[in-house]
Amino acid sequence: MYITAFEEITIITCPCFPALLQLLCHGLFPCAPMAPSLAVDLRVLEFVHLLFVCQSPNQTAWCDALETFLDGMGYKLTSKNSLRRRFSNVFHWYRVLTLLARDHISTLITDARKDSSHVDQPSEYLRSRCPLCFRGNDWRNEVRGFPSMPNIIVCIDACFTQKCSTNPRGATGSDPPNPTSSFFLPTANVNAMEDFVQSCRGERCQARASRAEPDEDCYEEGMCVPVLVLNGTRFFIDTGLMALLCRHDRVLWIANLTSVGEKQHYVLALLDRLFKHLPAQITIGLLYDIGCQLKWSCRKWKFMDNSILSCIAFAVAIFHAYGHQWPCQIVYHPRKREGFRLSDGEGCKRLWSFLKPLIPSLRVSGFNQRLFVLDTQIHHLDLKSLQGFGHWLHWHWIHRQTKKNSALDSLHDLQVDEHMLRVEWKAQVDHQMKPAPCTTKAAEVITTVLALEKTLEAQEASICELEMQLHAALGTEDKVNLEKMKKDLYLTVRLNALAVKTRICDHLRQRKFELERLKRSYRATVNAEHKLHANTQHSIKRVEHLLMLLCLIIIPRDGIFLLDVDDDIWQDIGLDDDTMAPPAWLSDDAVRNGICLQLEVDRCMEEEARLMRERAVIQEWMLAEWEAIRGASNNAVVSNVAVTDAVMSFHLRSHADELVNICVVWKKKVQCIPCAWPVGESWGPSDEALLQAARDQVQSSFRDEDDAKSVEGEEGDCKGDLEYGEIGDEELMDAIEDIALADEYRYNHSNELADDTDDIDDDYMPSSPIKLSNKCRRI
Repeated sequence: MYITAFEEITIITCPCFPALLQLLCHGLFPCAPMAPSLAVDLRVLEFVHLLFVCQSPNQTAWCDALETFLDGMGYKLTSKNSLRRRFSNVFHWYRVLTLLARDHISTLITDARKDSSHVDQPSEYLRSRCPLCFRGNDWRNEVRGFPSMPNIIVCIDACFTQKCSTNPRGATGSDPPNPTSSFFLPTANVNAMEDFVQSCRGERCQARASRAEPDEDCYEEGMCVPVLVLNGTRFFIDTGLMALLCRHDRVLWIANLTSVGEKQHYVLALLDRLFKHLPAQITIGLLYDIGCQLKWSCRKWKFMDNSILSCIAFAVAIFHAYGHQWPCQIVYHPRKREGFRLSDGEGCKRLWSFLKPLIPSLRVSGFNQRLFVLDTQIHHLDLKSLQGFGHWLHWHWIHRQTKKNSALDSLHDLQVDEHMLRVEWKAQVDHQMKPAPCTTKAAEVITTVLALEKTLEAQEASICELEMQLHAALGTEDKVNLEKMKKDLYLTVRLNALAVKTRICDHLRQRKFELERLKRSYRATVNAEHKLHANTQHSIKRVEHLLMLLCLIIIPRDGIFLLDVDDDIWQDIGLDDDTMAPPAWLSDDAVRNGICLQLEVDRCMEEEARLMRERAVIQEWMLAEWEAIRGASNNAVVSNVAVTDAVMSFHLRSHADELVNICVVWKKKVQCIPCAWPVGESWGPSDEALLQAARDQVQSSFRDEDDAKSVEGEEGDCKGDLEYGEIGDEELMDAIEDIALADEYRYNHSNELADDTDDIDDDYMPSSPIKLSNKCRRI
C-alpha cells in the first residue's frame, strides 16, 4: 500500500537479507516479520498517526473507508476484514518502533551530557518530563526572597469517564504487552500501597466512629481546620484514571483506577513515586480537590512520615474551592495560601478534556492497548507543550503584570497601610478558624423551660409542681435574663438571619455545581441553549424564596452565579459573633477590600519570581540540549555499516532542526521577562541558524496568507495571483522578509509591555502550554 497506489510485489528473501529489511529499504512497513502479506507506505502510517492524535482513533472506520475506495479503484481484496486486521498490526508496531527510536535518540543525547553531574537535583526522568519545573543550574535556590514557597507545584485529580469494559471473551492473546515506556504506575506498586493503607488503618477502620457530630468542635493534631468543617467535605466514587501533573500541565505519572471509588491509596502511590525521584528536603505544593481531607487522613492514619509530610503544602484546586466551607477556604484556597502563586490546580481537567475523544474507543479496547493509546496521546501533547512554553510564559507574564498593577492601583486609592492589612488578615484567620462553641447548660435549661411553658397550657392541674421545678432549675438572675432575651427583638432577628444565611450558602453551592453541569450540556448538544435557559429558570424558581432574601445582603439577583470567592455571602459577617465592637476586618469596607487586594498582590509577586526563574531555566535548557545534541553527533559510533551512521545523523539533525525552530519562538516570546540570575546571551544555536529558521517561518506565513487569499478570492483574483507568481520578483520578497525579520528581533524596552499586550488576542488565554491557536504558532 503506497501513498499513491496499491500494488502487489514479489520479493526473494534470504537469511542475510530478510523480507523485513527489504521492505523497510523501500519505505514500507510489513504486517509480519517473516512472511508479510501486507506492507504499508511509511508516509501513510505517519499520516494516520497524525490523524488519530487529532481526533478519535478509529481504525475500523479508516480501513472500511479505504477498502471501499480501493474497491472502486479496481483493487479487490481476498477476504473481508483482512485489511483491517493486517493494517492494525502494521500501525501498532509502527508506533512502537517510532517510540523506541525516539527513546533511543533521547538516550544518546542524555548520555552526551552525563559529564555534568546533577548533585542534589531531581531524577533524569523528572528533568526530561518538564524542563521548567525540574531543570536549571540553580534549582534549589530557585526563588530568592520567598523562602516559604514550595519548590514545585503539582496537581492530582481523577477522571471517571476513562473506563474500560471487561472483555467478555477473555481474549488476552490479542492484547500483548507493549515494550515501550509508560506513564502508568505498575499495578504492583498500587496494590502494595493499598495494602499499606489498610495496614495503617488496621482494626480502627472497622470500629470507625459514628458520623454524628460531636458535642464540642475541636482540632485534630497538625490540622488548622476544625473537625466539623472537615466532616462536611464529600466526593464522588467511580473508576477511571488518576493523574499527577506539574503546573505546566505536563503528565508525570498516571494511576489506573481498578477499584470502585477515588480511594486515597492511588493518591499516595503517585506521591510516593514523586518523592522517590526528588532529593531530600524538597518542598512541593499539592493541589487536590479534597486536599484538606488528604492531609487529615495522612496525619490521622500516619500514611507518611513527618519528614515527608512536612515537605508538602496542601491546597484545594481553585474550581472546587468554593464548594468547601469558608474556614477551609481560608487555609487551603490557592489564592489565599502562600506559595501557590497564580496556579489553579486544574491541569488535570484540561488533560481530561484533551483525552475526551478517546473515551468511546478505549471503553472496549484491551488493557495494554488502552494504556498504549493513552501514552501515545500524552507524548503528542508533550510535543505541543514544548513548543508552547514560550507563549505560556509570555502570556502569564503579561497577565501577572495586569493583575498586579490593577491591584496596586486599587490599594493606592484605598490608602490603607499594608502592615495593618496583614495584621487584620491574621486576626480574621485566627477568629474564623476557632472551633464552633459548644452548647452551654444555660441554653439547654432555657430550651427545657420553653417546652415546659407550652405544656402548662394543657396541664393546669400541675401548675404548682411545674413552677417549683422552674424555680429549682433557674435562679432569680437567670429568670430575669430569660425574660429579657425573649423580648429582645434584635437577638431574635440575628439568630434568624444566621439560620437563613446558612441555608442560602448551601443552596448557592448546589446551584453553582448544577450550573456547571448545565454548561457542559450546553456545549454538548445542538439545542442546549434552550435547555440551559429552561433548566436555569426552573432552578431559580425552585429557590425563589431564598433568592429574594439575598436582597438583605445587597447582592444582585442576576449575578448570583458570578460570585467570586471573596464575596460577602461566603463569609460569616458577624452573625455568630458576641462582641458589640466588631474588628476592622469585619466592619471596615476599605480594610476588607484591601485584604483581598493585598493577597492578590502577594500571589502576583510570587508568580513573578517563579516566571523569572523559569525564564532563566528555559534558556539554560535550550543551551544544554543544543550542546548535548552536538556532543551526541560527535560521539556517534561509526559502525562498519554506513547506513547506520547515516540514520543516526539524520535523526540527530532532525532533532536539532526542531530545537532551532522552537528556539526562534521562545527567544522572541520571553524577551520581555527578566532572568532570575545571569544566563548570558547565547541560546545554543548560532545566529545564522536562528535567522534562517525565522526566514523559513516568515516565508511559510506568507504562503499561508497567500493560500487563504486565493481560496477567498474570485477566479479573476486567483489568475492575477498566478501571474504575479510567475514574475518571480525575488528582490521584493527578500526586502519583505528582511523587514519582517527586523521587526521580529527589534526590542524596545520603553514600550515592551504595550507591544506584548497587543500581541495577545482577547480570545487567546493559554492556561495550558498545549492550547495554542494557529496565529500564535507563527512569528
